[in-house]
Amino acid sequence: MRFSSTKLRPYWIPWALLGVIVIGAYWFSRKDSNKKETLKAANVPSEGRPGGFVTSNECRECHAEEYKSWHRSYHRTMTQYAVEGAVQADFDQVNLQFNDDRFRLEKRSGEFLAHVSDSPATSTGPVVGEETVVPVRMVTGSHHMQVFWLEGGYGNMMLGFPFTWLNEEKQWVPRADTFLRDSQLPPPVEVWNETCIRCHTTAGQPRKDREEQLFRTRSAELGIACEACHGPGDTHVKERREEAKKGNPRKKNKTGSPNPVGLGSMIHPANIDPLRSSQICGNCHGMKWFEANEDWNENGFHFRPGDDLEKFTPTIRPTQLGKQPWLKPVLEKHAEILSDFFWPDGMVRVSGREYNGLLESPCFERGKMSCLSCHSMHESKPVDQLAARMETNDACLQCHEKFRTQITSHTRHEVQSSGSLCYNCHMPHTTYGLLKAMRSHQVSSPSVSKDTGAGRPNACNLCHLDRSLGWAATELAKWSTQKPIALTEDQKTVPAGALWLMQGDAGERAIAAWHMGWAPARHASTNFPFAALLGLTLDDSYSAVRFVAQRSLKFDPAYTQFPYNYVGDASVRARTAESFWAVLAAQPHGLAPELIKRLKDNQNSRPIHLRE
Repeated sequence: MRFSSTKLRPYWIPWALLGVIVIGAYWFSRKDSNKKETLKAANVPSEGRPGGFVTSNECRECHAEEYKSWHRSYHRTMTQYAVEGAVQADFDQVNLQFNDDRFRLEKRSGEFLAHVSDSPATSTGPVVGEETVVPVRMVTGSHHMQVFWLEGGYGNMMLGFPFTWLNEEKQWVPRADTFLRDSQLPPPVEVWNETCIRCHTTAGQPRKDREEQLFRTRSAELGIACEACHGPGDTHVKERREEAKKGNPRKKNKTGSPNPVGLGSMIHPANIDPLRSSQICGNCHGMKWFEANEDWNENGFHFRPGDDLEKFTPTIRPTQLGKQPWLKPVLEKHAEILSDFFWPDGMVRVSGREYNGLLESPCFERGKMSCLSCHSMHESKPVDQLAARMETNDACLQCHEKFRTQITSHTRHEVQSSGSLCYNCHMPHTTYGLLKAMRSHQVSSPSVSKDTGAGRPNACNLCHLDRSLGWAATELAKWSTQKPIALTEDQKTVPAGALWLMQGDAGERAIAAWHMGWAPARHASTNFPFAALLGLTLDDSYSAVRFVAQRSLKFDPAYTQFPYNYVGDASVRARTAESFWAVLAAQPHGLAPELIKRLKDNQNSRPIHLRE
C-alpha cells in the first residue's frame, strides 16, 4: 500500500498542521456540540492518571537511586515525545522517497517536521507549494533504532512514518525493510494507539470511539516506568506522606521495602513468588491473547503487578494445547500465529517474547527460575539489563553448583572457552529480532534431531559453522544417550553454516548470517569462507537478511569499509553479490563454487514473516 493511498492519507493529511482555518471549518460542519469538544483534545496521546497511577516523578522524591538507574535504561525511552534530546535521527534537510511520495525532513524552532510531496489532486491539507507539512510528534526506541509517529486526522491518532532511523548505521531506511518479512507483502499501516501502546507505555489506554474513529489516548507514562513493575502508586504515596506528617516514616529493610512483600501498598517483584514476578515481565515480554470484545480499548489491560496474568491476558503456549482449550479456536481463526512467532515445535522464535521461552524451561517448571534470576532493573547496565556476573556461568551455577568443578567433563571444552559458557549450549541465539539473533530464553539441551526437525539451527553448529550436521550428531551420540539420526547427504557432509545460509529459509539464513559475525563462531570455525558466503548473500530477496549479512561481513578486516547499501538499487546489489564468486573460488576451504551454486539455486523460498 502506498503511503499516499486513499486508504491511508485521510487519516493524517487533512489535519497535518491543525491550522486554525482548517480546524474552524471542521468544527463548523459538525452539528453535535459534544463532538466539537472531542476535537479540542491534545493532538498527541496524553500522560494522564488512569487507575491510581502517579508517574515516576512521584517516586523520585524518596527513591532517588532507583529512579536514577531506571532513568538511564532503555525501558524509560521506549516511547517519548519527539523533542530535543529524545530524537537521535538526522532531520537536517534530509530528502527521502517512498514509492511516489517524497519527504523532506527538517527541524525548525525545536519542532521536527516532515514535508510531504504528492499529487495536488489528492492533497487536501495545508500546502506550501506541492508540500504538506506534517509534525512528527512521538518516537519509539532509543537503543537500536527509532520509529517516528506523525499526527493523524482523528483526535490524537499517531500514524507510522514509513522510514526508520538505524542508530548505529546512522541511516534512514524504509520501515518495512527493518523486519524479516516477504517483500511481496504490502507495507503495514501502523497506528501507535492500537498496537505499540500495549507494551511501549505504562498503563496505556487507546480510548478509541469506534463510531467516530476518534482517539483520546492516554497513559500513565509513555515509556516503561516504575509503576509498570510495582503497580499504581497513588495509595502508597498518600500513605508515606501521611506518615511523614506524623513524624513516623517507615524504615526500609535490605530490599528497600518496609514489608517483605512490597512497598507498602505496592509490589516488590523480587519478594513475590517466581511465577508472579515473571508475569510482570511477561505482560510485555510474552506472546499473549485477548479477545476483541475485551474493554482494553477503553481502560487498557486490567492486569497489575502481583496479579495472575493468565486470568487477564493468557500466554500462548503451542506446546500446551491440551491445557489451553481456549487456544484451539484461536489458532483455527489465526493459524499464522504459529509460523509468525514460533518454531514448529513451539519454541518462540521472535524477540520480545522471552517469557514464552522461560515458561517452557525445565528450570522454571521444576525449579525457582524467574526473570530476576538473571536480570535486574536497578543493579545492571542498560544493555540487556543483566545483573552482576549474570553474563557468566554464575547465572547457571547459582542453582547447578555441582558443575562448578566439572566444567570440562560436562562441556567437553576448555574451561575458559566459549564452548564452556552454559548459555551457548543451553540458550543459543535462535530467536530473531531487531535485525539480529538473540538468545532463546528457553533452557534446552543441544539436539541435532530435535532442532533439525523444527527447522532450527542447533547450538553445536552455531559455533562450529564449518562442521556438518552429521558431525554434530555423531559427537552428541558419543557424549549422551542421543542416537544418530537419518540425514540427507548434504546434511552429513556440507558445513552447516553454508547449508543454512545458502539453502535455508529466510529465518535460518538470518540467524546463520548473524553468527558469521559472532566472535565465538569466527574463532571456532577457522577453515570457513565467511566473507565469500556473506558476500553471496548480499542479493538475498529479504532485506533483513541482506542487512545482517552486510554487518557480519564488516567483521572481516578486508571489508570493514565495504561500500554497500542493503536497500539500494537492486541491480547494484546483484552485481556486488556476483563479484563474490571469485572470492569463493580463490579461498582454500573445500567448498566448490558448484556446490554452493547448487545449494543457492535450491534455496527454501517459502514466505517468512516474523512479527517482532
